[in-house]
Amino acid sequence: MGTFHDHKGELHGITVVVDLKDDRLYVGRCDTVLPQGVVLLDADMHDAAEPKYDGTTMSKAAYLENATKFGVWPRIERVVVPTEDVESIRKLGDL
Repeated sequence: MGTFHDHKGELHGITVVVDLKDDRLYVGRCDTVLPQGVVLLDADMHDAAEPKYDGTTMSKAAYLENATKFGVWPRIERVVVPTEDVESIRKLGDL
């Protein structure tokens, strides 16, 4: 049998997209959605305004298209995304 974490919510353990109100978004495994923020594990953060190595930028939509095809490289072990910054949360698999 396994350990059940029903108290952590329906998104627990699911890879989600946390879209922020600015040019950033996170993709990671949802641990818990708390009143103060969304706790993600093994996450990556994309900033659509930040130039890449070649000077170009990548939109949120283009990043998510790549993420759905190839996955993400988890560069952040654990992050709490403040609730007031969150525009939406959705399952990556729904894209």
